[in-house]
Amino acid sequence: MSRLLWPTGVLFVATLTMVVVTFLWTSQNADLVAIDGQRARLGAGLDQRLESLRDEFAGFLARLPIEGADPTFGLDPAAVTFRGFDDAAMLSPSGFYNSPARDPLTLDRVQKLVAGGLSLRGTTTDLDRDGEPNATVDPVRQAIEARLLSDGEAVFAVLSARIGDIRLIASPHANDLVLAWKRLDGPILNRMGAIHGLKNLKVVPASRAGPSSGDEAVLPLLDGRGETASYIVWDPERPGDVMRGRLLPLLTIGLGFAALLFGAVALHFHKTTKNLAETDAISKELLGRDPLSGLANRMLFNERLDRELAKVAEGEPGLAVMFIDLDRFKDVNDAYGHQAGDELIRLVAGRLLNILPERDTLARLGGDEFAIIQTQVASFEEVEALCRRILDLLTRPFAVAHTQVTVGASIGVAVAPDHARDRESLMKLADTALYHAKSEGRNRMSFFQSRMDETLRMRKMVEDDLRRAIKEDQLVLYYQPLFSADGTRIVGLEALVRWPHPERGLISPTEFIAIAEERGLVIPLGEWVLRRACEDGKRWPNLRVAVNVSPIQFRHRGFVESVMRVLEETGFEPSRLELELTEGVVVGDADAAEAAMIDLRALGVHLALDDFGTGYSSLIYLRRFAFDKIKIDRSFLESMEATGESAILVHSIVHLGRALGLIVTAEGVETKEQHRFLQALGCHQLQGYLFSRPVPREEIDRMLGLQAHPEIPAADAA
Repeated sequence: MSRLLWPTGVLFVATLTMVVVTFLWTSQNADLVAIDGQRARLGAGLDQRLESLRDEFAGFLARLPIEGADPTFGLDPAAVTFRGFDDAAMLSPSGFYNSPARDPLTLDRVQKLVAGGLSLRGTTTDLDRDGEPNATVDPVRQAIEARLLSDGEAVFAVLSARIGDIRLIASPHANDLVLAWKRLDGPILNRMGAIHGLKNLKVVPASRAGPSSGDEAVLPLLDGRGETASYIVWDPERPGDVMRGRLLPLLTIGLGFAALLFGAVALHFHKTTKNLAETDAISKELLGRDPLSGLANRMLFNERLDRELAKVAEGEPGLAVMFIDLDRFKDVNDAYGHQAGDELIRLVAGRLLNILPERDTLARLGGDEFAIIQTQVASFEEVEALCRRILDLLTRPFAVAHTQVTVGASIGVAVAPDHARDRESLMKLADTALYHAKSEGRNRMSFFQSRMDETLRMRKMVEDDLRRAIKEDQLVLYYQPLFSADGTRIVGLEALVRWPHPERGLISPTEFIAIAEERGLVIPLGEWVLRRACEDGKRWPNLRVAVNVSPIQFRHRGFVESVMRVLEETGFEPSRLELELTEGVVVGDADAAEAAMIDLRALGVHLALDDFGTGYSSLIYLRRFAFDKIKIDRSFLESMEATGESAILVHSIVHLGRALGLIVTAEGVETKEQHRFLQALGCHQLQGYLFSRPVPREEIDRMLGLQAHPEIPAADAA
């Protein structure tokens, strides 16, 4: 904690400094913005004054007594004064002439100003949007050039116009200029200042002022050559000064209070440092522990694995990383609830801890996944012996939720330095080995082998191809008919997806559906199957079409909305759609599952419980959830002829379904004996290879052509 104090102090001082600098910069910037606004107002006022003089000059020119082709006329001093000008004159390339100027000194100053700045040019015509002369503008006014010029001591508004532009005459004097000027003296500037809220307006030479002129604001004025000759200066309004005067005392008080507060906080930090140091070790220990099992978590596991690998790199014996995944944990969790699952995790952790030496690490990585770092490994046989012991230990029953449950485990192993020398690679290889062990069956262990990478590569290729197949509509649906109990009529169809791969041929659904569930493709795959089944189902208006729904797809938040959308877009009747759900759909979050099923039934969709009798608590589901149908799992029929127990179970299931008012369907019927037995029991619908394999929709069309009246079974068929 003490190590944090100095950086915090530096940060505090830096923050205070930034606050002060920001305040000063803001106030100064406010001054600059205000001066820019004042300068803009003054410039606009000068432009307005110049335009006013331009209007007066236009009136003066319009009444000049020009007669004949040779304009040798005089400029009336009274007219000049009446129009608000100081003086006027004629200007030719050789200089001024015909001037009534009463002030020769001023005439000389104006002559020097315009000598370098006014050219004997033609009219600058105002143009409209099309680039044509603007007919609405006075041609005399168009001929006038108005400029503000300064000789460094005074400012003159000088207006000029070419004689040839005023009167269309042919004369050697047509290019001569008529000029009039007005000096902007103190009284005029004072009036402008009063109008625009500017104090102490005055003109100073360029040598005495500039862009930065102490407490004064400036506006540059040019001479006839376009160079800065003088400035109009004034005392600007400075809101930043007002801001600083009002807020700086408050800011000073606030900063002082903040400094005192920081001192108090620093003192408190110092006092609590010892207490925090005492609890730091406990916090670190808790941070690295899984709260449910008390084992190391992934973070602590990674730290210890890095440390042990460093020892191996220095020459110590090797180590093994074991990834352990419980085989039937989900079944226990689904059947008995999350509390039972949590208790099972704790029991597994206790058993594993009892057989591991203290130098080894046992961690829970999440869910039902455990990991072990076995150190001081001398041989693969030593690692295998520990794995066999773990497998034997975890196949023994656990006392959970007042009953005995058996789970088992799958183990994947990678050894350092034989397989890898760094943590990430070693854990990746152990995970690959675990995946291989699970794919080979339950209660197995596998060491990593290089061929496993090829297996994963092939699965990745299948995943990419499946993603493309869904997107590009390369999948197809087959349909397996459901027959009436006597086997003579088709009463429904079950949609089954098939994937004719362009290179690998027909890929088994058990292979690519598992990949779809693992890689997050089951949602788009399920929606594709549902949409295609609804589109095809419109070919058979009297039959109900069943679609299998995976637990992942059903639990998806937008599943009910997607069913509604597909039904609406395809125009398929909801009452002719049947969704087949397994027990895995409704376990876990039974309340959410029940709400979704209520919404689906409100649409008119029928629901069937598939693989009935293979789970833990089908009777509970039948009582709570409103299914329309149960489907007897094919495994009962496969063993029915070999054991009498299966026949008794099938008999019980059929009578239970009929007693609850449910339609009972048996799947996997392959022999006539099975058919006769199920028909005698009162089974409503039969499905299996005895009647038909899954076939393309065109074959269904052909089969239905042989029947006159395919039917939907009545709701009260029981």
